[in-house]
Amino acid sequence: MKRLDKARWATTFMLPNLRNINLWITFTIDLLIVSVAYYVAYLIRFEAAVSPSDMHAFRSTVFWIIFVYPATFVCFKLYNGMWRYTSLFDAVNLLKAVVAATILTMVMVLLLHRFDGFSRSVFIINGLLIFLLIGGFRICIRFLLSQNYRPDFSPLLLKSQPKNLLIIGAGSAAEKLIREIQENKGLKYHLIGLMDDDPAKEKLTIHGVPVLGPMDKLAKMVTQYNIEEIAIAVPSASMNQMRRIINACKKTGAGYKTLPGIGDLIQGKVTVSKLREVRYEDLLKRSPIELDNDSICKYLTDKCILVTGGAGSIGSELCRQIAAFSPQNLIILDRNESSLYELALDIKALFPELNVISVLAAVQNRERMRQIFSYYRPQVVFHAAAYKHVPMMEEHPWEAIFNNVIGSRTVLELCRRFGVQRCVMVSTDKAVRPTNVMGATKRLVELLIQNYATSNQTRFMAVRFGNVLGSAGSVLPLFKKQIAAGGPVTVTDPKMTRFFMTIPEACSLILQSGAYGKGGEIFVLKMGTPVHIDDMARDLISLSGYLVGEDIKIRYTGLRPGEKLYEELITQDEGIRQTQHDNIMVLAPNDRHKIRELEPHLDALVAFAKQGDAARIKQKLKEIIPEYHLWTRNDDSE
Repeated sequence: MKRLDKARWATTFMLPNLRNINLWITFTIDLLIVSVAYYVAYLIRFEAAVSPSDMHAFRSTVFWIIFVYPATFVCFKLYNGMWRYTSLFDAVNLLKAVVAATILTMVMVLLLHRFDGFSRSVFIINGLLIFLLIGGFRICIRFLLSQNYRPDFSPLLLKSQPKNLLIIGAGSAAEKLIREIQENKGLKYHLIGLMDDDPAKEKLTIHGVPVLGPMDKLAKMVTQYNIEEIAIAVPSASMNQMRRIINACKKTGAGYKTLPGIGDLIQGKVTVSKLREVRYEDLLKRSPIELDNDSICKYLTDKCILVTGGAGSIGSELCRQIAAFSPQNLIILDRNESSLYELALDIKALFPELNVISVLAAVQNRERMRQIFSYYRPQVVFHAAAYKHVPMMEEHPWEAIFNNVIGSRTVLELCRRFGVQRCVMVSTDKAVRPTNVMGATKRLVELLIQNYATSNQTRFMAVRFGNVLGSAGSVLPLFKKQIAAGGPVTVTDPKMTRFFMTIPEACSLILQSGAYGKGGEIFVLKMGTPVHIDDMARDLISLSGYLVGEDIKIRYTGLRPGEKLYEELITQDEGIRQTQHDNIMVLAPNDRHKIRELEPHLDALVAFAKQGDAARIKQKLKEIIPEYHLWTRNDDSE
């Protein structure tokens, strides 16, 4: 947040570029406008019959006027803006400057002359004239510089013809899109109109583009105006609203795209002019997540932060979001050298002042991890390193023990040994009544965290949530590859459901949970309504422009080892309560007397893992975690 404070300071005290010739031209014209406006104010006030005494009053104050108004304009930073983008903000700023200068002038006349021989209305008329003339001058500058008013001879040159475009939504996002299209001749669109369900907006216009009516008339308008493409400019739409919009677009036969999300715009990944294809993430939209940035700043800003598994799907997004809070050092630890290298370059490009440290290491290498903790002395640790692929861990359970359990225990022990302030572990909904090795190992680490939290000053905590869209091993990338290859799309079972959340949403809530933790908590993120995987596959096929069952077929494969039809975030016997944040719940530690008995079991578990004995690993996990259900293909509990 220091970077933000510096930016505010610079904006407050920054002077305009005095070497800019356009600045001096504009300043000179403003001086002429101020002096002429003052004389015209006398002519208006006295109906063009200015007496010698009034002319004497004009001459005795005109130099004050010429000095006071431009000086006030400088104080209000009217010369710091880019005039080709003059907006309502600049008009309001100009009004403030004119009012301030007018009051200051009248106070000076009152103190020096007590208004003897001066007309008060002259100064008010003068202020109004200056506001209108200078405001009009700024608008003329924008008019002349705007690309919208430069001649476009592309149709005469037989270049590509613009597409007829219809915009859904008539809010601020649509306004920005219209302005971008009008001013950027590289965007070959012919704006026809807007569609919006708000009856108060019908027949109104935005920058000359009319609101044609509600969404019910979409198909009619597409046919009537020969619409070739539809732009969805409703970034705040909920999941149900977005589904309704997309279904309506499908029926028209026209192509449709959506405006990038607000998060992408803020992070600079895309611009408002960059319409993109509708993605499945657009169908899972929730209300924008509000964070308590002050509480997050307190434990991240100016701190040394370590993220294990930092080059993975969750870890990399955590690193990007943490970087925005200006930590002293950001240590990214991962065993994947290519992803680690690329992520470090990306973050350094986005945050050049941040000290980014790349560490190539595996969390289960105890000695190497000890060296890292000893040298860098991290104050906050986010532990995201883990194997997460359920079928792979069923086939190689010893690797799940080495990485998920022993690697996590190594991180926890070093956090305790080196006095780390907070340790936040990324968990999963598969830890709830686990039916697979991966879920069982994550549940074991949750219990370890509660164990360590009982006897240490470090605030240990876990954050449990479901699937994230686009992560490594999730179904979304797999479905996209299968669709690109022409199908079939493989779905485990038509009844299978999963919780889903976008990666940025999950990481934001992980950071917020880290601020709430006192030690030993398991935070649970609200994931919304479970999604049928079959529905997801069908939606993706449709969004890709294909017909389900005709162009792309769906094939059901049956449950794989360790899988279950339904995932859970909590069980009935876990006490849960709401936190300060609407999207975060917390489980209080329970069964502490059993948790203290975990350590003796770990040595046996490691021994079985070294022997590669899958059966005994699973039996030991069952002994430690009674709710762990050993999966069988004939399992009827699903």
